[in-house]
Amino acid sequence: MTYKAHDYQAFVTAYIEDHNIAAVLLACGLGKTIITLTAVHNLLFDSFQIRKVLIIAPLRVARDTWPAEIAKWDHLDILVASMAVGTTTERRDALRRKADLYIINRENVQWLIEESTLPFDYDMVIIDELSSFKNHRSKRFRALMSRRPMVKRIVGLTGTPASNGLIDLWAQFKLLDMGVRLGRFIGSYRDAYFKADKRSAQVIFSYKPAEGSEERIYRAIADITISMKAQDHIHMPDLIMAEYKVTLSEAERTAYEALRKDLVLDTPEQQVTAANAASLSGKLLQLANGAVYSDDGETVGLHERKLDALEDIIEAANGHSVLVAYWFKHDLARITSRLEKLKITFSCLDSSESIRTWNEGKLPVGLIHPASAGHGLNLQSGGNCLIWFGLTWSLELYQQTVARLWRQGQQSETVVVQHIITSGTIDERVMKVLSGKALTQDALIEAVKAEMDGGER
Repeated sequence: MTYKAHDYQAFVTAYIEDHNIAAVLLACGLGKTIITLTAVHNLLFDSFQIRKVLIIAPLRVARDTWPAEIAKWDHLDILVASMAVGTTTERRDALRRKADLYIINRENVQWLIEESTLPFDYDMVIIDELSSFKNHRSKRFRALMSRRPMVKRIVGLTGTPASNGLIDLWAQFKLLDMGVRLGRFIGSYRDAYFKADKRSAQVIFSYKPAEGSEERIYRAIADITISMKAQDHIHMPDLIMAEYKVTLSEAERTAYEALRKDLVLDTPEQQVTAANAASLSGKLLQLANGAVYSDDGETVGLHERKLDALEDIIEAANGHSVLVAYWFKHDLARITSRLEKLKITFSCLDSSESIRTWNEGKLPVGLIHPASAGHGLNLQSGGNCLIWFGLTWSLELYQQTVARLWRQGQQSETVVVQHIITSGTIDERVMKVLSGKALTQDALIEAVKAEMDGGER
């Protein structure tokens, strides 16, 4: 297929070529993979500025998306890629093979650097989903940071750099510029831009931006950062967000309130306890979905309100394919059981074959977990309806999952995202929190958005 770049795509490709360090914050659907591959092609074969590239991506994106994009476009025929996923032996063989690009999943970054004994001689590194390196204590961050001085060029790709607030930016930019813009140490970054928020005596639990700090952070990173929203540059389908409310019975409401207030829920068979606030929120989300794990790991069913709603929505789709996002394992088990009872064909989108079947429009119901299928997968060919059976606190995973359908290449004029919400439960709070976090995210995007006629602002 012949690649005809949109103006913004050519602009970003040139930006990557012109910057040894580039933070590319592109909204889902803008084509960051082909944009980056085109830049790599030009750097390899036109300007001869690089010779060997390492691409780090989520597993399914490394395995499916990057190789598929390379095979799709005519001008990339010359690129030789080696996919280093699978067993240790398979990864070693792939990394020893002569190629231009080496693609590895992020979970094996530490293995590559600390255990493989292979030379780390890549002069360009591309991190797809830079936000997965936001934890400066993680093993993958420390391992890659140890090799960062050896890398001549580095590109960080993400659509959600600050899903949990601006505090997330430090590790990501430390990996890119080794601490030049936001400081070498997280403590210095906090002192410069944040103030204590929630605390107990001398223990600080969280930080919030100090007055005026957001603008200062944006200015500090502006020279290596380019950001674009899909709506600004391509025709995106209309996005319709809807809530399908379900209501608990009096008995179910009593059970929910017992857990919320007393951190304990007694059932005839099991006892479920929530030892702290974090586990309590998880228990409440489970309960809102209709089942909860007991202390010994058994699933205790409490209601089928969301399953009934899911059945109604699928029926209303009238044969059109729907994507269903679930969070807990018992959600998957109960959804699967209901679909089997209804004799509806479905599959978890966890393999190349299932993803292909979905995109061919041959799968009435596709099931995805946001943490494993939220990044990078192209699912827009298979349908235009996403149903959130259970919600996540993570804005990043939420936005990325929505973007599997609401992206460039979606044939429908409308993408519908249905949230099944249990009234009067933690579901309603999660929806509000996700919206609140999005404000910070949007502020970051707007602050460094590239204008086609004037550069960054």
